[in-house]
Amino acid sequence: MIKKVLSMVSALCLAVAFTACGTQSNSSSSVSQVVSSVTQSSESQSQQSTSQPEQQEEITFRIAGMKGPTTMGMVKLMEEAEQGESSQDYQVEMYATAQEILPLMIQGEVDIALLPANVASNLYNQTKGQVQVAAINTLGVLYLVENGDSINSIADLKGKTIYSTGKNNTPEYTLNYILQQNGIDPASDVTVEYKSEAAEVATLLSQQEGIAVLPQPYVTIASSQNENLRTVLDLTEEWDKVSPDSSLVTGVLVVNKEFAGNNTAQFEQFLQDYKASIDFVNQNTTEAAQLVANYGIVPKAPIAEKALPECNIVYIDKNDMKTKLSGYLQVLMEQNAQSIGGAMPQDDFYYGAE
Repeated sequence: MIKKVLSMVSALCLAVAFTACGTQSNSSSSVSQVVSSVTQSSESQSQQSTSQPEQQEEITFRIAGMKGPTTMGMVKLMEEAEQGESSQDYQVEMYATAQEILPLMIQGEVDIALLPANVASNLYNQTKGQVQVAAINTLGVLYLVENGDSINSIADLKGKTIYSTGKNNTPEYTLNYILQQNGIDPASDVTVEYKSEAAEVATLLSQQEGIAVLPQPYVTIASSQNENLRTVLDLTEEWDKVSPDSSLVTGVLVVNKEFAGNNTAQFEQFLQDYKASIDFVNQNTTEAAQLVANYGIVPKAPIAEKALPECNIVYIDKNDMKTKLSGYLQVLMEQNAQSIGGAMPQDDFYYGAE
């Protein structure tokens, strides 16, 4: 039975949750601390047992998702599982942050997790390759917004002040990379003021003209509360313009390597079911938005319906996944190696890729 998270949250609290999904939860230091604190006890337990591949027709998939865009694509599968209509036993539980999920993955209490891309790389490095990424589920969810009418391109940002969240996290690295690739020095050509929460940024823009980087679906929530706020640029599109061989990646699906290896046929079926759920969400926005609201991911279906098309929910796997994700991680590596765990993941990180 799906463990539903039905508590409704205010727009302010939701901002924190969604910012965490794309930004705050990506802190490399906090990931390392969580992993390190759990790995020692997990290693001693694993040494006491020898795992043997089990051939079984039916297994339970224990899945952990974050309360944000990275889990939106799974809502149809969640509904089918809850109603007993799924092809296998899928148990999904949602959490506010990646830090809550990491110990569960390390200790073997969760088989599959939906995590920020750089957190997945951190987990791979800290556990010495015990996890694999099987699919990209969310591309970039960052947007440049403005209360005003002065920005129409990246070039217009020169000499401006930009408000953002995510200092020392992927929003900072993403913005810096796009600026640099457009000939703008983030250190001298612009002023970036980092705030702790997206709600703080939105409040600033409601009181004065200004420019900011915000994640979806908070862009939609903030725009509904401030009619003067306009979306100027999609940073995913701007990334693609300067880096066609990679993509701006927000979320991925991570699987315990041993679990996938021991249950190959069942895991492949899960991936088919997961892709079908993502296809449904992208093709049936109104119905999907209601499910997103039912599971407490967004407080109201109308907000979810407006936000869903802007959340870049996708299913990308195998070689295409490897190309896009490795290119993205390489950019982060060059800006701050610790943001991805200190080293680029090896080829075995990419499930199904050659």
